[in-house]
Amino acid sequence: MGRVSDQQQPPGERPVLNGLVALLAVALGVGLVLAVVALVGTKVLGLGGDDGDAAGESTVRQSMYLPSPVETDEATGPLVTLHTEDPDEPTGDAETEVPEDEPTTELTSEAADEISLQALATSVASGERIYFSGVYPGGEGAILWVQRFENGDWADFPASVGVTNGTFSSYIFTGVSGVNRFRVVDRDSGTVSNEISVTVG
Repeated sequence: MGRVSDQQQPPGERPVLNGLVALLAVALGVGLVLAVVALVGTKVLGLGGDDGDAAGESTVRQSMYLPSPVETDEATGPLVTLHTEDPDEPTGDAETEVPEDEPTTELTSEAADEISLQALATSVASGERIYFSGVYPGGEGAILWVQRFENGDWADFPASVGVTNGTFSSYIFTGVSGVNRFRVVDRDSGTVSNEISVTVG
């Protein structure tokens, strides 16, 4: 009997070769499926591709569009106009209004120089504090000296108060019973306040 060679073995007896062929076929199939999925995904999501780039460029061009500069006429009047006059009145009367406003300005200036004084209580016990306060709009930083009316004249009282933010406040003591009249005076400007009366005792 003769010997059978390797080439004459039936195909079913080559498991290694068959396994390699099957593995190769599966790898090609999976690769083909992944390639198709990737291609479809890029089309759906708009990633990559010439069409996507063209659309993106078109969008960028539209968002970055600037109109061509056009020369405009120069403004001859003011850019902002504030209404400072009554429109019914003619503009020529502006010069005649200035003298009329001057007395008002003077009155305002005089009112700013006045000192207004008031007492917290109109009667106190002997030796009790007499609280007072007031306003002096034009006397920021001024020192006001207290005076009391004695023997028919105003005499300096040993007390003073400073003006801050146009106002002042302090207190004094006195043992003199009866009606006491007080005022404050700015010695630098000579401005005198109104007087207040406080009954002591």
